Amino acid sequence: MDTKNSPRPNGIGTLQETSLHAGLKDWYAQPGDVLEAKVDGYIIDILREDLLVEIQTRNFSALKRKLTRLAEKHPIRLVYPLTREKWILYQETNGGPVLRRRKSPRHAELPDVFIELVRLPELATHANFSLEVLFTHEEELRRKDGRGSWRRKGWSIFDRKLLAVVDRRLFSSPADYAALLPDGLPAAFTSADLAERLGKPRYLAQKMVYCLRKMELLSITGKTGNSIIYERGQL
Repeated sequence: MDTKNSPRPNGIGTLQETSLHAGLKDWYAQPGDVLEAKVDGYIIDILREDLLVEIQTRNFSALKRKLTRLAEKHPIRLVYPLTREKWILYQETNGGPVLRRRKSPRHAELPDVFIELVRLPELATHANFSLEVLFTHEEELRRKDGRGSWRRKGWSIFDRKLLAVVDRRLFSSPADYAALLPDGLPAAFTSADLAERLGKPRYLAQKMVYCLRKMELLSITGKTGNSIIYERGQL
């Protein structure tokens, strides 16, 4: 295993990290860790003795091949932030003054992890894989460049900055994921039942049941109308 360090100019890695990624890496690292270690041809954010730690702030698909290959030989942990509180900063130009700062009404909860986990559910229960969710407070910097989405009225997201990590949750076994099914859920249920119990949109419940089924934590037992009926598996 090659663990040679890569250079870190200006405190930021050579992979052009966002401020959020760099902030999470600095927060997560402990004395003795090796940052940006080379392992089996891949650059790993943090090497902690035998544990490989990879931090991803979006799109698990980009890491699927890398994580799958490394998990064949090494224990690997994927660290993913969910934003509990976010402040949005509006800036006309790079280096210009902040025009205003507002708090977003949105805040993430644990089931929201399935929005990304749906991209690699089979890996989630691999013996060498663990997932750690960090609940964060963040700032999001937006600039009016005219290329942003219509929802943001031309404002583009340029960066995200970590303010604090306020909580964390480690998933290292199938039981950890099964525990996210809410209390009071019937023995046989649909994604609509799950959405209602979670207080979340149905599309999120559908991603959740898809993941749990791929993890062999749920099984399909029938249909009611156009809705699939699921039951919990045995752990």
